[in-house]
Amino acid sequence: MRLRYCLLAAAAMLAAPAQAEPDYATAVRADYKAQLGSLFDEFHRNPELSFQETRTAARMAAELRKAGATVTERVGGTGVVGIMRNGDGPVVLVRADMDGLPVEERSGLANASKARQTGADGVDYPVMHACGHDVHITSMVGTANRLAAMKDRWKGTVLFVVQPAEERVGGAKAMIADGLYTRFPKPDYALAFHVAAQLPSGMVSASDGIQYSSSDSLDLTVFGVGTHGAAPHMGKDPVYIASQIVVGLQSIVSREVGPLSPAVITVGSFHSGSKHNIISDRADLQITVRANDETTRAQLIAAIERVAKNVARAHGVAEDRLPSVKVIEGTPTTINDAALAKRLNATLVETLGADAFMPYQQDSMGAEDFAYFVQPDTGVRGYYFAVGGTPKAAIDAAKAGGPPVASHHSPLFRIDPEPSVTTGTIGMTAAVLELLKPGQATAAQ
Repeated sequence: MRLRYCLLAAAAMLAAPAQAEPDYATAVRADYKAQLGSLFDEFHRNPELSFQETRTAARMAAELRKAGATVTERVGGTGVVGIMRNGDGPVVLVRADMDGLPVEERSGLANASKARQTGADGVDYPVMHACGHDVHITSMVGTANRLAAMKDRWKGTVLFVVQPAEERVGGAKAMIADGLYTRFPKPDYALAFHVAAQLPSGMVSASDGIQYSSSDSLDLTVFGVGTHGAAPHMGKDPVYIASQIVVGLQSIVSREVGPLSPAVITVGSFHSGSKHNIISDRADLQITVRANDETTRAQLIAAIERVAKNVARAHGVAEDRLPSVKVIEGTPTTINDAALAKRLNATLVETLGADAFMPYQQDSMGAEDFAYFVQPDTGVRGYYFAVGGTPKAAIDAAKAGGPPVASHHSPLFRIDPEPSVTTGTIGMTAAVLELLKPGQATAAQ
């Protein structure tokens, strides 16, 4: 996840005077010193791969029970659902993702992960929290603690959803398929945040429209005819054909998609062959596809298949050996409900101070499977915000030519945990309190 923040627009928006900090902010910071800091450290040292987060899930279940929630485990695989009821009122879903990535940590931190885990493919991987999900789950515990201590300030139900496999954009879908919206109270609202390395610590940001792009992972297999490397005319070279396909795919974005419609096609993996002088009989490519609307998303996937098959045909590949294109995982765009975003953006400004809120501007096509919780057919209104994770001094130094701030998914990724966790906790607590003010109707606007 990468974000760019428009400082000139921010200056205009931030003209209002800062508000006093809420009284529970002191308790949140005390929680960090007493509990949340060590909890973050444990999560950071012990990341787990998607759909294999058994240790993390067990600890989160224990922490939510300790806060007073009724907890159900193994929802959608390793997912955890905690319910905190406090009389009649709306239902608010608070989500935190918990999986790590198959990345070897080289952050230089004292608590750098040394964990390894066997993936679903049977391969042993180093594992790292290279996207800040350890911040998200730690903050959820902090939010649960605060809401449990302030039941005189809210009425309704909070659904704490500890989600697996965000990195494979499959966990949210799996939890919904396992009855998240039928076995548990159906939410009126769904909330989440993501820590952002490119946003200064102590700051927050959110859109009142699109927050993240769609994402689809495609497996493309190009079939050839194997032969000796010294006799290429006796076969069909899948490396050459696949290379032509890779080049051809770029024309989809530049010549088929409208220039004002964001779109990305990236070939992230290309494997073929086993020896210098052998032309293989197949090449395997892995592709990520990004769009900002469903029409463009469908157009890109269809065009990839068309280009792949017709390039192969142009090289004389038989009809029964044309490339195979499979979408193995994907997620729609994440779009904040406009009215809800305006309301909760104002809440964050009031809670954290006007100088802590920066308008959001998308400058990359990161994606999030939070989108499944708030699809139009669910009737659930969604709000997703960003929380700063890097000291402003480090960001300023990078802009001045100093050491760059490592991006998410980098082995060098590092987050300043205390301000990230405490800001996320204060902001999420404020949002829930706003939506669950006593006396509101279930479908409050």
